Amino acid sequence: MKTIPALEKALAGSLLGLAVGDALGLASEGMSPMRIAKMFPDLSQYHFIGRKGMCSDDTEHACMTVQAWLACGGKVDGHLMQSFASILGWKLRFWLLALPAGVGLATGRAIFKLWLGWPPHRAGIVSAGNGAAMRAPVLGVLCGKDTNALRQFVAASTLLTHRDPRALDGAWVVAQAAYLSATLPRITPAETLPLLLSILGSEDSEVARQVAAAAESVMRGESTAQFAASIGCAKGVTGYVMHTVPVAIHCWLSHPEAIDAALPSVIACGGDTDTVAAIVGGIVGARCGVEGIPAHWKSGLIEWPRTVDWMVRLARRAAQAQANHHYQPLALNIPGVLVRNVVFFVIVMLHGFRRLLPPYGFKR
Repeated sequence: MKTIPALEKALAGSLLGLAVGDALGLASEGMSPMRIAKMFPDLSQYHFIGRKGMCSDDTEHACMTVQAWLACGGKVDGHLMQSFASILGWKLRFWLLALPAGVGLATGRAIFKLWLGWPPHRAGIVSAGNGAAMRAPVLGVLCGKDTNALRQFVAASTLLTHRDPRALDGAWVVAQAAYLSATLPRITPAETLPLLLSILGSEDSEVARQVAAAAESVMRGESTAQFAASIGCAKGVTGYVMHTVPVAIHCWLSHPEAIDAALPSVIACGGDTDTVAAIVGGIVGARCGVEGIPAHWKSGLIEWPRTVDWMVRLARRAAQAQANHHYQPLALNIPGVLVRNVVFFVIVMLHGFRRLLPPYGFKR
């Protein structure tokens, strides 16, 4: 059997892990843990179209980030970093024109500013949402060997949509976690926490305190749901980055090798389930690779034109570009995106009507 290069395995695993996490969590987005347990007792299955799944903006943004990295040549200097931000900015502009069914408030306002002429580094909204963190796992895998390069790519990606320093800190932690997941010989809370804190550079920042609390909770044997409740997310993990990222880190450290255990565990916490599960999938997938993702999750993902095969080929192209310095984005069927978005919107609306019916998530 042909040996798969380490970077290709990690990037394909991260991208596809993010996609299946997104798709698994999509049907329960915005629900409380209690209602999720009643409506979807088996969280190891998709529930979007029967037992099939589709992806949302989390996966689309991750794919656009890799494409922008390829288009700018994957290098760090002033001009190319501006090129990366500009290319990703245009991809976000046209992504919005394709009428996606779900757009985060901060991301939508930032893209509107981009259309009005704001430069990429000033378009972001003062928001501590998790929109930038969902683009970070793939950057961590691609650029983690060069801390300076990674910092610049994460900053450029974040500032497009979010200018709150906490959004940048959260995205930085997620990117580093994905890199450590792909490269460390083993992942344990006791050994991994010092590495994360040393990368952050300060143990007094809000994100450092939350990451430390997550690791310590894992060492005490607490579940991810128990940790989420302890930081005020008993009714669901919010899109606030200082809720999303610590819960994602907790879930990763609890299940560093087992994506099939990690994703149901974090989705059961409720709230912004698609984004939090996407981040967890991007981190854990970087370690387990495509082979470590359950076969029924891969076959049950009915995305098009960003198919499973397309995402694997995108990862392969980015990995090969690191070796041969031939940077070229992967072609995507743009008219197909428009058709797909119409179908996706109809299904989302049907899910919205379904939520008006029982079972409800409250005690009688």
